[in-house]
This record gives sequence, C-alpha cells and structure tokens, in this order.
Amino acid sequence: MNHLLDAFLRKTKCDCQIVNLGAGLDTTFWRLKDENLMPRKYFEVDFPMIAARKIHNIKTKPPLSKPLIETHSTDSLLLDGHSLDSDRYCIIGADLRDIPGLDDKLKKFHLNPELPTLFLSECVLVYMTPDQSSKLVNWASVTFHTAMFVNYEQVNMLDRFGQVMIENLQRRQCNLAGVEVCQSLETQKERFLKTGWENADALDMMTVYSVIPQDDVARIERLEFLDEKELLQQLLQHYSICWATKDKLKLGTYGLEYCHKVYF
Repeated sequence: MNHLLDAFLRKTKCDCQIVNLGAGLDTTFWRLKDENLMPRKYFEVDFPMIAARKIHNIKTKPPLSKPLIETHSTDSLLLDGHSLDSDRYCIIGADLRDIPGLDDKLKKFHLNPELPTLFLSECVLVYMTPDQSSKLVNWASVTFHTAMFVNYEQVNMLDRFGQVMIENLQRRQCNLAGVEVCQSLETQKERFLKTGWENADALDMMTVYSVIPQDDVARIERLEFLDEKELLQQLLQHYSICWATKDKLKLGTYGLEYCHKVYF
C-alpha cells in the first residue's frame, strides 16, 4: 500500500488528493508530513464513532495536533463531534454504504473531482455486501476523471483455510458480508472492471512478499509474531492487493509501473 501511495504522489508531484476509506486510527498522513510527501489534501472517512475517537486523540496529543497546525493557514481548525478539517487534512464521519451522504460530506470539505485522486481501502470492502461495495467503487469511477483505487483484503476464501478464517470471525460476531468477491484474484479485478474502471490488476500477498525489500520482510515478521513460516505463507496466500485506474488526463500508470517492473 505504501509503495503504491508513494509512487502515486511522486507521479503527480503531490498535486493530488488521497481518500482513505475506513481509515480507523491510521497514521499515514503523519508519515507523509514527516517525509515531505504530502498531497494537496488528505481525507479520511470512517464511521462517526471512529472519527470522534480519532479526533479526540488528535486534540489531546500534541505530536498529532502540531503537524496539523503547522500545515494550516489560520489559527483554528474546523472541529465538531464527527469531523475535523484543516487545509491539508480532513476527517469525516460517514457510512460508506450511504453514497449520497458520503458525496455531500466530501464536497462540503472541498474534495475536488478534477484533481488526480487515490482511494485507499484496507479490509473495508469485505465488510460490505457486493452490491454496496460495487456502488462505492462505481461512484468513485464516475465522480473522478483521473483516479486510482487500491484495495487490500482477503482472497482465495473458498478453500479450507479460507473457510476456517470465516468460521473464526463468525464466532466473534464478525460477518464478512462481501466474502463472495474474495473468491479469487479474478473476482477482485472484476468488481472494478464492471463498475467503470479502465484497468485493474491484483496480486496475492505471497507474491508481493517474495519481492518486497528485505527490511520490509523483517518488519512484517516482527509485527506478525509468527514462528511458523507455513502459517505465515497460508495467511499471505489469503490476502491480496488489487488496484484499478481511470486516467482521463493520461498522467500515466502511477504505481503500476512499480508493480509491473517488479512482478512482470
């Protein structure tokens, strides 16, 4: 996700906007600020309850609030219970299944359909029904002239390992409403190709894991706390990254040249 995000920013010379769907407590904006690689504006969307929690964290923790103030041109930020807006960063409390409501809120905070736009989605669409996620990615395709959508979530869920994952989540009252789209890399790509995106491709994370830099491999293995290589490999075979593009301005393939150079 970071490789594609950074490649998009460099390709557009940061004259673009990022929309992180279901962002949760993600801290990518602060990384980009530290690396001087910020887009024109960075948007985050999540349920109002999650947005309120993140806004509270930002307000009460100077290491989070100071970078926002440094990139803002006035003395005060626009804040309410479920939204935060500054010149370069915005949090919106919204339900991704409510497309009209989402569209209205993003317009209110000056999302620009004419700017190259990157959508990020990490294990979000799988919690929506196929119809709901298709409407969301179709809205993104129709609304933005030049865009890229990067989606990370489960794949190969029809085999026994995938079924065990589903059963374990169900026991925790966690329903993967969109698991039907997670059957294969092809079904992942089809969701985008059927909803107006010009190009789409996908890789399972085992393929990605085999070629990413070794320092990333070491970091992942520390985070996963997995002693069993076989279990890690099975997990990686059941997650994928899919990216789709729409390029009216013909700016090129953004991060795709990175993926094709490495994988093909």
